[in-house]
Amino acid sequence: MRIRIDPDRCQGHSRCYAIAPDLFDVDDYGTATVRHDGHVPADLEESARLAIRNCPEHAIGIIAR
Repeated sequence: MRIRIDPDRCQGHSRCYAIAPDLFDVDDYGTATVRHDGHVPADLEESARLAIRNCPEHAIGIIAR
């Protein structure tokens, strides 16, 4: 699984980081970025899906392989 964040949609709520800090990082303004080039280890896939569901701006998505 691989995820991405649309920086134009991210509003800095940082919910993704609160849910899955191993997968996301935030800058000084709260704008999220993905860690590890967006690759999600199998044991963190449920955390990634939870972060996707909790993003109020729908800025996080799964990249099709």
